[in-house]
Amino acid sequence: MDQLLAIRAFARVVEAGTFTKAADSLQMPNATVTKLIQSLESHLGVKLLQRTTRRVSVTPDGAAYYEKTGRLLKELGDIDGSFGTERVKPRGHLRIDCGGSTASLLLIPALPDFVRRYPDIQIDLGVSDRHVDLISDNVDCVIRGGVLTDMSMIGRQIGAAGWVTCATPAYLAEHGVPTHPDDLSSGHRVVNYLSARTGRAMPMHFRKDGERIEVAVRHAVGVNESNAHYAAGLAGLGVIQTFRYNAQAQLASGELVAILPDWQPEPYPFYVVYPPNRHMSNRLRVFIDWIAERFAAAALGS
Repeated sequence: MDQLLAIRAFARVVEAGTFTKAADSLQMPNATVTKLIQSLESHLGVKLLQRTTRRVSVTPDGAAYYEKTGRLLKELGDIDGSFGTERVKPRGHLRIDCGGSTASLLLIPALPDFVRRYPDIQIDLGVSDRHVDLISDNVDCVIRGGVLTDMSMIGRQIGAAGWVTCATPAYLAEHGVPTHPDDLSSGHRVVNYLSARTGRAMPMHFRKDGERIEVAVRHAVGVNESNAHYAAGLAGLGVIQTFRYNAQAQLASGELVAILPDWQPEPYPFYVVYPPNRHMSNRLRVFIDWIAERFAAAALGS
């Protein structure tokens, strides 16, 4: 048995959903694909696929085997690409994960430039504020802010975003304008950002002349996604602390008013994070260089 060919045939059946479609895409007879997978199942001693007259389904063992071998096939493709045409003209599949506001305001508006430069790279963009597991979720890289905690990954800093604490004019007319961070704990409503990982409210941070203050206020409304958190502040539900690039247009139009301008938190670092891999694909390499370039050019208000 050619085990690598059998693995490729198995993966193609899983992805195509039928032996016939898999055989057509591999330009093999249907009987050859069937024999390869039977040999693979015999070699492993497990059933990978359940086949009926109408459909093919993946067994639990098959799903686990597909996930593990899929990474190997991808890495093998990356190795081959580093010696072939992919080195000159990057191509293939790139899976990226990014937070909501970063995606909608920074990454997606810039993506047409990347697509023009690298039209043969197919991008799958996952958008959420949850922290994905790059290995188990089969993600090539993530764009994330804050302190890097997973030392098993590689992080390249690509920028730093400034903060703004703000509220709507109507809210401030009703509740007054705070002059010190401690004022937020008395007579004010705060829209807290809830950690997508822990569900806990993230405190607001302030800094002035070397003094640092952390304010944790019980909220009437808490939100665990960055775009929705910002929308809650824009709706007048309370004071929010958000990235300045988020609020720039509404601050300029007067829909939001910056408060406590002398109390500025530390800029928030942003990183592109990816697994350590001796055989980094050229498509990932060009994306990392491109996103670093775009973030350097972006007005993050840091």
